[in-house]
Amino acid sequence: MAKYRKLSKTADQRKALLRNQITMLVNSGRIITTQARAKEVQKQIESLIALAVKEKDNYETVKVMTKVARKDKDGKRVKEEANGKKVTVFDEVEKEIKKDKPSRLAARRKMMATLYTVTEVPETKAGKKKGTKKVDLANKLFDEIAPKYADRNGGYTRIIKIGPRKGDAAEMVVIELV
Repeated sequence: MAKYRKLSKTADQRKALLRNQITMLVNSGRIITTQARAKEVQKQIESLIALAVKEKDNYETVKVMTKVARKDKDGKRVKEEANGKKVTVFDEVEKEIKKDKPSRLAARRKMMATLYTVTEVPETKAGKKKGTKKVDLANKLFDEIAPKYADRNGGYTRIIKIGPRKGDAAEMVVIELV
């Protein structure tokens, strides 16, 4: 018996397809695809979620001093004159950050090797670069998805059949996070 389905694609096309579908599943929570693809996606996403559940609390919080630009009431940076030049004024602020322990860092790197980077574009300013932001899907797995499944032993996804596709009668399904 084969370890995986080839999906009638070359290795690089298959890996790219599965990475894309896994990324969209983590980002949106559900996708519509064919049954064969969904079963392959399910294998990989289950292992990623299990890894996130295992490592979700494996970090330490560290206090760090950082420099932050001082802003006025309009949200613009405050500048002052120094040696004939306008220079931005910075304040030192203490922040708490999460520092991954080695096993969580390895898990994060494994996730990032599988997941693509996602850029969110706001609907009001569609097409504008200014409002876009990158979504850290590894953080989403650790902070949002893993706590939901902390008390669950596997079975993080569900596949629901929705019928044949009109063009080629391929069995279509919805795969979603439970």
